[in-house]
Amino acid sequence: MNVKKVFLGLSAVVAAVVLFSCGSPVTMTSWKNPAVNSQISNVVIMPLFDKLEYVKPFEQAMSTYFNSRGLKAIGSLDFLNPTIKYTIDEIKQKCDSAGADAIVVFHYTGTDKSQNYIPPTTYVNGGFGGYWGGGYWGGPGYYGGPGYYGGYYGPGYYGSNVVTTGGYWTTTSVVNLKASLFTKDSKDAVWTADISITDPNYVDQSATIIAHDIFANWQKDNLLKFAPVK
Repeated sequence: MNVKKVFLGLSAVVAAVVLFSCGSPVTMTSWKNPAVNSQISNVVIMPLFDKLEYVKPFEQAMSTYFNSRGLKAIGSLDFLNPTIKYTIDEIKQKCDSAGADAIVVFHYTGTDKSQNYIPPTTYVNGGFGGYWGGGYWGGPGYYGGPGYYGGYYGPGYYGSNVVTTGGYWTTTSVVNLKASLFTKDSKDAVWTADISITDPNYVDQSATIIAHDIFANWQKDNLLKFAPVK
């Protein structure tokens, strides 16, 4: 496994990563190396983020999901000290000692932001229009047609308020990650993916969504040595 290109130690820094949210839409575009037929059963999760408060919940949530589906998983912070800059051989040895046959690495690749303008909206709120004009008097009914009273008093002639909303800007943030899967018997990445999370907030819950999508993709690409737990 050629980890030199990716494992510069947990002291490697990347740009600030925003927290991920549970309700955030997650999209993923993946690629599997056609020249490699490796399969995995025990994976180390290694997010190379610059803030430990992001790394730990990300690893824990992802490990929890993988283990629930039958894929043994462990976070890097469970056996590596983030204050130490390890050599490549030391990282490989520690992963071997943990029983891992693969490592999935996550890099932050940037945040895209866009703005949308919400135009003002004006509507009538409350007053007699809600009752009289709603059809009790002015139904198709008793007085015929659209209703004399309903046509005159609705929408809200007495006691109504004209309310205006909108007229503001909203900002959408899309956090981008790059995932790469390496196995013991391959020097190149077996699988890679570009992952985007829209308007993120919470690390653990979005990490679970990402883990779900990755696991399904690995299963489809025949990267798993076992039959997944339903």
